Amino acid sequence: MGFPLKIIDDLMSRFKSVIGIDYEKYRNHVYRVFLYCILLDKNKSNEKKYAIAAAYHDIGIWTDRTIDYLNPSIVQANNYLVEIGKAEWIEEIELMIYWHHKITAYKGAYKETVVIFCKADWMDVSLGVLTFEADKKTIAEIRHEFPNLAFHSFLIKQLLKNFINHPLTPFPMFKK
Repeated sequence: MGFPLKIIDDLMSRFKSVIGIDYEKYRNHVYRVFLYCILLDKNKSNEKKYAIAAAYHDIGIWTDRTIDYLNPSIVQANNYLVEIGKAEWIEEIELMIYWHHKITAYKGAYKETVVIFCKADWMDVSLGVLTFEADKKTIAEIRHEFPNLAFHSFLIKQLLKNFINHPLTPFPMFKK
């Protein structure tokens, strides 16, 4: 498991100055989402994909300073995948990022990894209330190891700002 965590550290360090004071909050969120993916999917061959998707899935909040961050996050992930010679992963990771807030059943390509990534993010957004039958003790251990650090408060503030500025599209990241 150490190798995917190193990937996350390396990717996160690229954005440390852009993320600024929110760095530790987002880093811990990224780790939690990644570790929940591993908890839900025992297929080791997906670990690196989950690490990359986790690191990039919300990054557009900071790189593009927007709560409508899905496409900017995808652009950042795609650039990285081309950089490391993994263009064949673009579609799968793009779908994982784009649909990670899906509120209805996903039935498209790469269903297994897309659904697991979505569930992992929902596990974190729900503060561990949603478990998708994952071990509650392990979830609690992950949450203890990588505390929230007010990440959810940060998100709520961003959503409220967006609601004031864009009342007709207050939650652009949620997909049906």
